[in-house]
Amino acid sequence: MAAAGAAATDLEVVRGKRAALFFAAVAIVLGLPLWWKTTETYRAPLPYSQISGLNALQLRLMVPVTVVFTRDSVPLDDQEKLPFTVVHEREIPLKYKMKIKCRFQKAYRRALDHEEEALSLGSVQEAETMLAEPQEQAEGSLTVYVISEHSPLLPQDMMSYIGPKRTAVMRGIMHREAFNIIGRRIIQVAQAMSLTEDVLAAALADHLPEDKWSSDKRRPLKSSLGYEITFSLLNPDPKSHDVHWDIEGAVRRYVQPFLNALSAAGNFSVDSQILYYAMLGVNPRFDPASSSYYLASHSLPHVINPVESRLGSSAASLYPVLNFLLYVPELAHSPLYIQDKDGAPVATNAFHSPRWGGIMVYNVDPKAYNASKLPVRVEVDMVRVMEVFLAQLRLLFGIAQPQLPPKCLFSGPKSEGLMTWELDRLLWARSVENLATATTTLTSLAQLLGKISNIVIKDDVASETTCAPLRRISTRLTSSGSRFGTWIQALSSLKSRSLQPRSGCPSTGGTWTQMLGVLSATSSRLPSSA
Repeated sequence: MAAAGAAATDLEVVRGKRAALFFAAVAIVLGLPLWWKTTETYRAPLPYSQISGLNALQLRLMVPVTVVFTRDSVPLDDQEKLPFTVVHEREIPLKYKMKIKCRFQKAYRRALDHEEEALSLGSVQEAETMLAEPQEQAEGSLTVYVISEHSPLLPQDMMSYIGPKRTAVMRGIMHREAFNIIGRRIIQVAQAMSLTEDVLAAALADHLPEDKWSSDKRRPLKSSLGYEITFSLLNPDPKSHDVHWDIEGAVRRYVQPFLNALSAAGNFSVDSQILYYAMLGVNPRFDPASSSYYLASHSLPHVINPVESRLGSSAASLYPVLNFLLYVPELAHSPLYIQDKDGAPVATNAFHSPRWGGIMVYNVDPKAYNASKLPVRVEVDMVRVMEVFLAQLRLLFGIAQPQLPPKCLFSGPKSEGLMTWELDRLLWARSVENLATATTTLTSLAQLLGKISNIVIKDDVASETTCAPLRRISTRLTSSGSRFGTWIQALSSLKSRSLQPRSGCPSTGGTWTQMLGVLSATSSRLPSSA
């Protein structure tokens, strides 16, 4: 009996060991893969090699320039050589990983009959109007008309003329090296009307080292799908001043034409408000010599924060807000003037803050206090005010005065406040800015995922993280026949993608999605050239 009991006990021990081994095997074979699958960080494959190759992108921005020679503009021997094409290419010296080259393709030809007739008129404005009638020029292109050296079309002391359209007029020269001399002058005019180092530096300011470019280069607003513009009238002393301003009429007459011309850069909304008892937050200093008050230049940055808390527009806005403030100083601090760094009064009595807006101080005529009791009725001169605000608006968008060559007659902006070639230059800069931002976003995403291993990458994020649109843009730009219209077509290819943010995407993926949306919106507003 004892032997039988011992055998049964040994059998139970063996069965227990086998059961333990079986359960261990099941746990290893089934449990371990199940645990691994349920705790793993899913990462859809990303094109890391293509992303790393974005740093080697090269942009060749081509500017087609048509050079039209009239009779007696160059020696007869040179006229017989027409037509022909000359290419001038130079690299923009920026400390940026993306190489940018600007290529001017100059196509020389003789003037047609209607062009000869137009350039024989009495004034360059009449000639420009007649030349624009047959057909409009392609976006991003320029046309330079070379007239006789002694033509009365230009003032005698002027060698060239830059108009509001995409045209310029230049005097010829009777010299054996006429084409070489005129070619250098054409490049000077084309650079004034097209891309320059400063324009691209301003567009890439956020991507360049700060020691290379001063803070003034950071003035332009960043590219966005839309902008909100707010005009505010600040009346800190309503007991003394009854201020009236026709802001609706001023916006309709002066601001809206400018925004319509600038519509390719984004959507705009305009509103206005009147704020009473709104102070600047900085105590002006009294000048006994002039019996007036002044704001020193070093105190101007401290003016914005106290006023901004009263505006209340930027907190709920999805787009950048541009604030334009008209400040009527209180009677106790009138008249009030703004001083520059040298202590001299600013002619416009206004200043602007980059990427924020501008403030103008509007002093009441001292004679008004002698003629009536308080409060004094104040009618704001909206023409003078809008001249300042439009100039500030141009600066905020990076539309600065061009660097003209010597002895160049400049027509100034059209009635819309924006010249056609200024819009072309702005769209060039915005396109380069958007491309640089998209490239930086993709590169940063790849670096972040390499450092943090537990970030989930879903399939929808991976499908949106693609370098194909940027590659197509780069390929078209580096081709020898690329033009402004080709650049637009390359950008337009982004519109075919559905780029709506999805739930569960990391913030970097959302940023890339938004960036491609801005890039697509920019291309949708740009007209394609023929």
